[in-house]
Amino acid sequence: MDWVRLISDRSRISGLLRTDRLATEFGYSETVVANALRRQQRRGLVDHLGKKIFINRLTADFSGRELVNEVRPEAYLSLETVLRDSGVSSQTPKSLTCVTPARPGEFKASTLQISFRRVSRSLFWGFQPKQTRYGSYNAAEPEKALLDWIYLLRQQGSPVPTDELDLHRLDRRKLLDYAQRFPAPVRQQVVELLALHSL
Repeated sequence: MDWVRLISDRSRISGLLRTDRLATEFGYSETVVANALRRQQRRGLVDHLGKKIFINRLTADFSGRELVNEVRPEAYLSLETVLRDSGVSSQTPKSLTCVTPARPGEFKASTLQISFRRVSRSLFWGFQPKQTRYGSYNAAEPEKALLDWIYLLRQQGSPVPTDELDLHRLDRRKLLDYAQRFPAPVRQQVVELLALHSL
């Protein structure tokens, strides 16, 4: 098997290489495929992200967002990443930040990091599918991303730094409406935040 050629050919259609799918496609064991890809990792062609997932480093314009729902099917991009993407925050997070009702966790590769924070299933809403060149992923609406962020910071007892937020980019009515589905302390903080920023 010419793994270099395979990686090169697949780079045109996806930034993802899964050991289980390649094993089924070519009739190898997953161990053989994983070992072959680890050899290619030493050559800098792929990057190991998770148990069965490798990133194809030859793929042009690969954002890694396509991996969010590969790693956790029930998840969506949210928190600092969406706040940055939507212009609400100027801070650039180190990782793609996500929310899931499943187990939390972090997936790291040399070129990408994805972190998952857990919320209850009752708060798992407010997201839409997004399309990229190589696939799709779920992403929170900016208003929901802000609420998720406030909620999770409060859950861990951390202060909520709001001085660098540009709330003019948010839909005030939607934010207040969505806040009604969160616990009272989050709702109160949103009301205070909107008053402070005089939207």
